[in-house]
Amino acid sequence: MNPQLQKIVKVWLEFQPIFSVPHNEGEYNKLANLLDGLIDEVGNNEHHPLAALMETIGSLIETYESRQIDAMEGNPINALVALMKEHGLKQSDLSEIGSQGVVSEILCGKRQLNIHQIKRLSERFKVSPAVFV
Repeated sequence: MNPQLQKIVKVWLEFQPIFSVPHNEGEYNKLANLLDGLIDEVGNNEHHPLAALMETIGSLIETYESRQIDAMEGNPINALVALMKEHGLKQSDLSEIGSQGVVSEILCGKRQLNIHQIKRLSERFKVSPAVFV
């Protein structure tokens, strides 16, 4: 292993959560809070010692957001599956839209979401009802 990698390995575990693309809402929120603090500190000063860190964190957040948008765009079922994955939910956790059988039929495309279900899902996940239309 080259000397530069050896140095990185020694500190990587401490910094890995900061320099990784978030994979869930909790990781995303932690990184977004860090970015907010960096923006407050760095502002528009391109020569600030933390300017490159601010840019890197912004890129990681952007990657997460683009993945979430891609997963949700254009298909209500994809949106629901992405939101379930993000929140660590199973079919049985969506009892507000129907029985597990109803949820299963919705997820496999045999049944469409109705207005009542869309309203409940948008409230639960705090997203626009348009996501499920």
